[in-house]
Amino acid sequence: MPLSKFKMETERRQDRQIQMSDGRWIDKAEAAERRMEERDRMLTKRQEDYKVIEEVFDLLTVEGIDKLMRRGTIKDIEGVIKAGKEARVYWGIDPEDNEIAIKIYYTTTADFRKGMLKYIEGDRRFKRVKRTPRGLVYAWTQKEFKNLQLAEKAGVNSPKPKAFNRNILVMSFIGEDGVPAPLLREIAPEDPNTFYLKLLAEAKLLYTKAGVVHGDLSEYNIMIWKEAPIIFDVSQALLIEHALAEPLLKRDISNINTYFNRLGVDVINSEEVERWVKGESEDLS
Repeated sequence: MPLSKFKMETERRQDRQIQMSDGRWIDKAEAAERRMEERDRMLTKRQEDYKVIEEVFDLLTVEGIDKLMRRGTIKDIEGVIKAGKEARVYWGIDPEDNEIAIKIYYTTTADFRKGMLKYIEGDRRFKRVKRTPRGLVYAWTQKEFKNLQLAEKAGVNSPKPKAFNRNILVMSFIGEDGVPAPLLREIAPEDPNTFYLKLLAEAKLLYTKAGVVHGDLSEYNIMIWKEAPIIFDVSQALLIEHALAEPLLKRDISNINTYFNRLGVDVINSEEVERWVKGESEDLS
């Protein structure tokens, strides 16, 4: 098929279909229907989810939530939108009726705590961390809040930090009506080539303006919202002066290139990307 005809066919397909992260194309109407079904499913669970907060988390965590409510940070907690090994993320509403995300770290997950130290040690912001299980989790929560502050100040597309208390982090909600924006691993961008360059630009902002390396950047920690990349889960992110920053930046770039290569993007050499992200070269060829 001639290139021009192939391009026209692709454009026609993009008008009526959307590409999933595994390369499959589905009708946009079907994709919208799936999103609505997911929203309905989540709404039916929320009352039940809220009731079990006290069962899942300890008294100090419940007290921390109460304090954030009394401070006017949280008005309502509607229910769980993500439950992982390290934390639960809840959809909530603030006193101005804005949607917020409330991330609550578990204080009892031993394996998770063991992995924290290497990302906290050597960070000049956390020289006097209590090495108790709870002390590490509290420091981890504060670290994510501070990293989000740096990202926001640098203009990086990421959730906006609102407040934190103990093991509870409150930030802006990325999504609409309680339905979070899809992850890059769930659905591919409509224009992978453009999205790839946008994501590299975000990584550069994070490095040159925020002074931070994400450290775990992949399709699992990037959302698509209005065809823009949103970088989240920055608790492990390191200041660029940290001894681990260099190897983790290389890994981040490798992860990005591997993902977009699967989508057929003609990715740029990782070493060249690294120089550009660091501000050591002006252009990406």
